[in-house]
Amino acid sequence: MSENKLPLTEQEQAEIEKKANQLLEEKDSESRTRSYKGWFGTVITIGLCCWTVFQLYYNTLGAMSAINLRAFHCMFLLVFTFLLYPITKRENRIRKLPHIIDMVLIALSVGCFGYLILNYTRFSSSGGRANQTDLIVAGIALIVVFEAARRASGNLAVLALFFLAYNWLGQFIPGKLGHTGFTLKRVLLTQFWGTQGVLGVGIGVSATYIFLFVLFGAFLKHSGFSKFINDISLTLVGQTPGGPAKVAVLASALMGMINGSAIANVATTGTITIPLMKRTGYDKEFAGAVEAVASTGGQFCPPIMGAVGFVMAEFLGVSYTKVMIAAVLPALLYYLGLIFAVHFEAMRLGLSSISKDEVPDAKLVIKEQGHLIAPLVVLMAMMFMGYTPLFAAVAAIFVTIASSWIKKETRMGVKKIIEATCEGARGAVGVGVSCVIIGVIIGTVTLTSLGLNMGYLILRIVDNSQIYLTGFLVMIMSIILGMGVPGVAAYVIVAAVAIPVLIEVGVVPMAAHMFCLIYACLSNITPPVAMSSYVAAGIAGSNQTKTSLIAVRLGLVGFIIPFFFLGNPILLLGSSDASTMTTVWASFTAIIGTIALVAGLEGWMFTKCGYIERAALIALSLLMIDTGIITDAIGIAVFVVILALQFVKKKRAAAM
Repeated sequence: MSENKLPLTEQEQAEIEKKANQLLEEKDSESRTRSYKGWFGTVITIGLCCWTVFQLYYNTLGAMSAINLRAFHCMFLLVFTFLLYPITKRENRIRKLPHIIDMVLIALSVGCFGYLILNYTRFSSSGGRANQTDLIVAGIALIVVFEAARRASGNLAVLALFFLAYNWLGQFIPGKLGHTGFTLKRVLLTQFWGTQGVLGVGIGVSATYIFLFVLFGAFLKHSGFSKFINDISLTLVGQTPGGPAKVAVLASALMGMINGSAIANVATTGTITIPLMKRTGYDKEFAGAVEAVASTGGQFCPPIMGAVGFVMAEFLGVSYTKVMIAAVLPALLYYLGLIFAVHFEAMRLGLSSISKDEVPDAKLVIKEQGHLIAPLVVLMAMMFMGYTPLFAAVAAIFVTIASSWIKKETRMGVKKIIEATCEGARGAVGVGVSCVIIGVIIGTVTLTSLGLNMGYLILRIVDNSQIYLTGFLVMIMSIILGMGVPGVAAYVIVAAVAIPVLIEVGVVPMAAHMFCLIYACLSNITPPVAMSSYVAAGIAGSNQTKTSLIAVRLGLVGFIIPFFFLGNPILLLGSSDASTMTTVWASFTAIIGTIALVAGLEGWMFTKCGYIERAALIALSLLMIDTGIITDAIGIAVFVVILALQFVKKKRAAAM
């Protein structure tokens, strides 16, 4: 195969990035932010830096009650939401000063949560008895929270409004999904003064793990880590057939696990990878789909998992290390399937690699940029040594700054540190507000027992022993609830409603949580919403529906794998009592099964597969992903036969 040089002019790259930013703002409400000129811009910068210092101090050295930390964090989130997010989409986002409406809302936010901080001890010591002022403050706070969510989270605010209304309207719903109704006072106390509402686990995770890891991601980016990822990906796979697509997979996986937003990841790495894939010869729909699938998987890819893993650890009451290890094999199989999909497609189309002079020298990349991996090494080492993820994240941030000084080209001066701090804090606002508003959803689920009622409804449809049918219904629920919602928020919503159902039918908690997490993330590529696919399609200039359908095909491994660890969590490393040899064998056969599945779907292995071969490959893939000895033996036998047939067919074709 000949090599293909893929030059991109600065003007072309700038146009692509501009289009990507427009798409990101159109599809992702978190990206529509203001910028201020003049002295007020400096005020915003100082404010973001002060907030960051506050978070770093009280998550490491300082001491503060959990409820007060959450209240202060919520106060900061609301203040910066009203300063940074426009009132309407059409508003001019370059301003000198905030709108008067913003200032009123900021005053109300500070007043309400400041009142809670000053009076929470009195409220809790009285046994939860609230006076008239407490209820008025709670009502105003809820209104302010919904306005912030409307600006920063879009569809999530509408969903939360439906849940809030259910507190009163549920009494008119017959059957298991109905309830007797609740007073306004009861709802306000639960949603604002309780620990299951806006100040519940969602904002608790935002105030700790999410803020620090979003900040860490921003520091990595400004240290030059993004360029290192792109360069090292080019050196590893750039000169293989269809190299640009494989670069997209590796780079998007690494960036996706750090930034935690599949949509934002598509809009950043996609501006480079999608044009390269198109110029290599990939179909534009296929190029967009590859980027969408690769970016989506980053949210459940260790070691960082887009900060969702820390939320899962909090829910499960286990160490993050255990969650991270459990996610290794599902993420590996997901990306392995995607890598082989683009490889088989490149072989089928006879696509070229990137020209040699476009691929950086591996030794030079390691020499000049290898030091940038030090923060990730430190982060992983500290967590395995038993330090908390919070302490490890803060240490990794300082290591990022220190390691950047090893080379002049990557050195982070004061200006870059301030830029990284501001970008990290701004990035935490959108996710944080999503965590605040999902508190309304969780508060409603807790107060009305909606989660239990939903579970009873599903269990009436299926028998308690029908794990896979229950899983299918939960999969649909998870995808629907996750559509158009940020990864962390999607998982928390699904966790509140769907996970109890799986546990009720006998699924172990780790498998239930991982099952719902993966499907909540995959909603990014699942029609009809498929936000990641639509942004990728916009960059590629492709048909949105076709791009989304191809993305589902490429990510099919992700849709299948969770069903196999429902009944047998051996594929979630460390989550079963299986021996080491059994686990290794199950992992090996699952890998072979993944390759077989992709080959069957793509219709190519060494050469073109016939219809019978494709059907056999897809069938044996399911046998081998399953962890039974008999199914493995049958699958391996069939796989060896097909490999031999493919090899013979290729030799014959070469001889002709």
